[in-house]
Amino acid sequence: MNTNILIRGGGDLASGVAARLHRVGFKILITELAQPLVVRRTVSFAEAVFSGQTQVEEIIAEKANNFLEIEAIHRANKIAVVVDPKMAMLSEYKPSILVDARMMKQPPNVGLEVAEFVVGLGPGFLAGDNCHAVVETMRGHTLGRVIWQGKAIEDTGIPDAVEGIRAERVLRAGTRGLLKTFVEIGQHLEKGDLIAEVNSQKITSPFKGVLRGLMKDGIEVKKGMKIGDVDPRNEDQYIHSISDKALSIGGGALEAILSQPQYSIVKR
Repeated sequence: MNTNILIRGGGDLASGVAARLHRVGFKILITELAQPLVVRRTVSFAEAVFSGQTQVEEIIAEKANNFLEIEAIHRANKIAVVVDPKMAMLSEYKPSILVDARMMKQPPNVGLEVAEFVVGLGPGFLAGDNCHAVVETMRGHTLGRVIWQGKAIEDTGIPDAVEGIRAERVLRAGTRGLLKTFVEIGQHLEKGDLIAEVNSQKITSPFKGVLRGLMKDGIEVKKGMKIGDVDPRNEDQYIHSISDKALSIGGGALEAILSQPQYSIVKR
């Protein structure tokens, strides 16, 4: 399959989409910020921006600096990641499909003109207006469904529940500044253990669990920004495997793309 797909964003949900599309043969390019604001870094291809190369499950992603490097990465059957938040590389890399997976929860700054087929994830997208199809990202009966008319459910601002715990499991910055971290993702924590600080304001574990996500040390954060999360299930397997939510959303994106005759693997 020679169709090129550009995915905006390389966080955990975007990476679930990238994994599903990569596994069926699409060539994937991910665009990211120079300092990705990624929390679940062990399951996010955006981590390649920091390390040069990262692996999520069996899939390897590498950072590229130019079009020739992107082509070489694709020939090696890997996902390419570039620092290009404004998509300046579009003049060279002309994707057939664009998936906006940044989860900005507001209308995008570009729309249908960017690619032949555009898919938007979650709130902010309106099918037929700024994208061709929307994939629902809210947990519940409609998670992962493709919306061809209308929009996704509005963001509630309430995190998904894990073991009945919602807002408490999400770690947030109490002030603006540089994040200083003291533990690693995957570390088992007791209630009150120091995780990070911003301008000397400490962020501690709210309960016993495993650190499932944490932004990179040294990232500049804003007050109230999500910087990490603790999982009360205390299961190591959830740290390094793509989540059910990310795979469901990825399945929706795959359905939307393969439903189009020009990309379908089934003769119609």
